[in-house]
Amino acid sequence: MTDPIRNLPFGSTRSRITRQYALITPDTHVATPRVHWKNASAVVHISPQMGARFTQYTAELGPAAASGPPPPGVERFVFVLSGSVQLAVEGKSRTLGPGHFAFLPADMPHEMTTGEGPSSAKLAVFEKRLEPDGTAAPQVRVGDQRDVAGDVFLGDPALRLQTLLPTEPAFDLAVNLFTYDPGGHLPQVEIHVMEHGLLMLEGSGVYRLGEDWFPVQQGDVIWMAAYCPQWFVAMGKKPARYLYYKDVSRDHTTL
Repeated sequence: MTDPIRNLPFGSTRSRITRQYALITPDTHVATPRVHWKNASAVVHISPQMGARFTQYTAELGPAAASGPPPPGVERFVFVLSGSVQLAVEGKSRTLGPGHFAFLPADMPHEMTTGEGPSSAKLAVFEKRLEPDGTAAPQVRVGDQRDVAGDVFLGDPALRLQTLLPTEPAFDLAVNLFTYDPGGHLPQVEIHVMEHGLLMLEGSGVYRLGEDWFPVQQGDVIWMAAYCPQWFVAMGKKPARYLYYKDVSRDHTTL
């Protein structure tokens, strides 16, 4: 028997969960009310229960919604996928629409809200416990992807990287946008100490995860643990683009 919506046999999915990586596709998403949030639900894609050192979720805010705070000591990065929210932080209110992003340092009071009526928003959220290194704490950052230059990656003009957060020691995480022209691919299979959380925003391609290869497309989420072999090629007739997180600027070799 075939599911007429997904054109797959009933009981089938592209999702795959292992100890080294996870591919989580939209057909398997389950939304639940977000604790301490008002009129909002979330699909928690990646969390410590999986073995990750961070959390990644998609928050869906309805009318008159309000965010709750992350746990003490936890920093938050938000990327607006659709709709808009009002971000109140440091005594200021800012409207964030699609493509806007915000970094909220650990223990920084803030709130994201939607208006009455038909207002709604969808957010990609990454949360990580701050690893202090003795430098000054990172500051609030609010921006728009359209204002961030796309730098050619390792000399290949088919690959363009937008770095959304400063590459400074105060920040122990990076969140970037990576765009590939059709046929563009990573120049090598990467294996490194950093872990990733990734959301496919546009297009499609093939991702190598560990010893396996998977077709991926818009809406898919990927977790890559430290030392997971990884590689990507964009397929199809339009660029592929994804948002991804990694932990940086800290010594992960200490015994």
